[in-house]
Amino acid sequence: MSFNHPNLKGRVAVVTGGGGVLCGGFSQALAAQGAKVAVLDINQQAAQAVADEITAQGGTAIALACNALDKNSLAQAQQKITETLGPCEILINGAGGNHPSGTTSKETLEAIDLEGAAEGVTTFFDLDPDGISKVFNLNFLGTLLPTQVFARDLAKAEHPAIVMITSMNAIRPLTKIPAYSAAKAAVSNFTQFMAVHFAPVGIRVNAIAPGFFSTNQNKTLLWNEDGSPTPRSNKILAATPMQRFGLPEELTGALLFLCDEGYSSFVTGSMIAVDGGFSAYSGV
Repeated sequence: MSFNHPNLKGRVAVVTGGGGVLCGGFSQALAAQGAKVAVLDINQQAAQAVADEITAQGGTAIALACNALDKNSLAQAQQKITETLGPCEILINGAGGNHPSGTTSKETLEAIDLEGAAEGVTTFFDLDPDGISKVFNLNFLGTLLPTQVFARDLAKAEHPAIVMITSMNAIRPLTKIPAYSAAKAAVSNFTQFMAVHFAPVGIRVNAIAPGFFSTNQNKTLLWNEDGSPTPRSNKILAATPMQRFGLPEELTGALLFLCDEGYSSFVTGSMIAVDGGFSAYSGV
């Protein structure tokens, strides 16, 4: 796919969670339009791999190890970015993820579960509050804190934009992952809050809600060791009218649209679903 967004050339874009598959793709897509990209990730090696690929293709990028839940870590990254690339003008809040401690073993509660969990089974009643907090904080505070750190720079930019990464789980919670679904619902709500809150200083805030993409994080849920789809994969595909998983590059158009005021200057507080029709399908 070919895109042409000259408005983005020379702008400083900060991508949290930039070492991952989807956010690494966001970093590369922005760099391809001439943006100077700061790839932030708690995994320095993953961030560096993305930055190295960008520079190998003639783009401008730096990689920084950064914890999106640590304001001091974020502030240090902000200082380094400002010194190296300039003040932040685009913020992609991509840090997030799930954890087994916020996940049930079964999709629904069974009567036998009321008598106590079987060995190796996590029921609704066994969910660990600390695990729930970790998932919620990573996804919600992991967007709030970076915004607190970078919003002052954004407010001084000519055409600032924040893009949040939410999920289909925010619209229709999936079974087994209550913490992640609730956290992404909070991110969607927070997107609308910030759109209103920051409108007077010119910061547009929107969200992308990806449907189902096969990534390193979810590959064990979607694929068996022999490469065949798991039962959960089959359920997802049956509920996706386009009957396939998305490709990371299929998020690029929505990303660039939201970042480029030439296309979206009057768009704020919106969520774009990139989901193959999943959110539109009632199941019948």
